[in-house]
Amino acid sequence: MRNHDLEFLKRFSMVIGILAVVTVGLIVGAFFLSKVIPAEVSPVAAKQTQARIAPVGAVYAGATGAAAQAAAKAAAEAAAAAQGAYGGTLDGKTIFDQLCTACHTAGIGNAPMLNAAGFGARLAKGKETLYKHAIEGFTGPDGGVMPPKGGNPGLSEAQIHATVDWMLEQSK
Repeated sequence: MRNHDLEFLKRFSMVIGILAVVTVGLIVGAFFLSKVIPAEVSPVAAKQTQARIAPVGAVYAGATGAAAQAAAKAAAEAAAAAQGAYGGTLDGKTIFDQLCTACHTAGIGNAPMLNAAGFGARLAKGKETLYKHAIEGFTGPDGGVMPPKGGNPGLSEAQIHATVDWMLEQSK
């Protein structure tokens, strides 16, 4: 007498066993392949990682440290100048042409025009007052409005001074 259930159970167990061995083989193969083939790293992720682990400060001691500190300061100043408005230029005409010309050639907001009549009364208050109004902003009694730094907070005080000086030269 044959036991059909027992034969089925033996064959079914054998199929399940073979499938389990194939599954384990595929998992082991994938594990070894992942070690052999390096994972792709996104350039954006690599850049973010480098920015996150970059040193924040440094320790400077002795003569060597003083030299390193001076070099670091010079590099930081050069980087800051390059990131400044209009490439850090101190050419008043360049800054005027790119930022100030809209108001000061058309008289928008009662901005003084580049002539003696436009700047005469303002120059009588002194250059330091003009610098202060250009840097901090100013609302005049005549309704004239000057936004701080001409509306570009990236300008340095040296750039403001150079531009005001250039404008005064042109208004003569």
